[in-house]
Amino acid sequence: MRRRDFIRGIAGSAASWPLAARAQQAARLPTVGILGSTSAAWSHWLGALLQHLHELGWIENRTVTIDYAWTEGDAKRYAELAAELASRTVDVIVPLGTPAIVAAKKATSTIPIVFPLASDPVGEGLVASLAHPGGNVTGLSNQQPDLAGKRLEILRDILPVFRQLAVLSNANNPTAKLSVDEVLPAASKLGIEVIRLDVKRPEDIAPAVGSLNGRAQALYVVGDPMTADNQIQINTLALVVRLPTMHGSRGYVETGGFVSYGPDFSDLFRRCGDYINKILKGAKPADLPVEEPTKIELVVNLKTAKTLGLTISQTFLMRADAAIE
Repeated sequence: MRRRDFIRGIAGSAASWPLAARAQQAARLPTVGILGSTSAAWSHWLGALLQHLHELGWIENRTVTIDYAWTEGDAKRYAELAAELASRTVDVIVPLGTPAIVAAKKATSTIPIVFPLASDPVGEGLVASLAHPGGNVTGLSNQQPDLAGKRLEILRDILPVFRQLAVLSNANNPTAKLSVDEVLPAASKLGIEVIRLDVKRPEDIAPAVGSLNGRAQALYVVGDPMTADNQIQINTLALVVRLPTMHGSRGYVETGGFVSYGPDFSDLFRRCGDYINKILKGAKPADLPVEEPTKIELVVNLKTAKTLGLTISQTFLMRADAAIE
């Protein structure tokens, strides 16, 4: 009897092995890897993404795992962290900013990559075309024609004197250079002189902005991971030298910048959730066209305007999508 019980026990255990393995496999949640510079720089927009995923049934730590990889401002770590995410075989990688997208694309040609923001996806070689991205990369472009010109016109409408414009950009970011190249002809057309502040490290920002005292009437900040990580410092320094700032997205204005005109990044991040949802349900990135912004918003910080001694007309306020007090 003991021998028969032993054999029956072994048989029962053997039969249970595949079930246990299947249960363990089923317990693994789909994983989305987030690759970016710092959580502080992206938390506002990531909140919009996670909220929309929740609405679609993807709840963090219940139906999906979110694996965060932050460089903490060290751009050299993008490649390392992208490789780590790829080695952990996450189901989707969401890179935040062009350096992160490039690193993710180099790290894997098989794991789906969805970017919520890319200035020039085709020109940067991220996708073959907007309609047919090809490969394992797709997402949303924040590219819109003539935004630089419209931003300068907004500043001209507000400022009593506007003849010199300082442009702050990250010289190490090719995408930032493209943005500067859009500003230069737009400024020339309006008869505005441009003072370029091409910085390479966060430590360069303070002396660059400090050098502007009395030399310009406004500061145009080109958005990228480095300026996003240091946006509070940039806005504070600009106030010290009495310069209103122009930004490409609302987040900079919420941290003390003067005015922004550009795509609604929260909307782009929400729409990124739709891509992730489709991919986790079996869609291929190559079959999902890259989409462009559908919302362009004008945001002004009235507290900053008051600090700078600027009067914002009622007509302008009626044009604005949001006025931060």
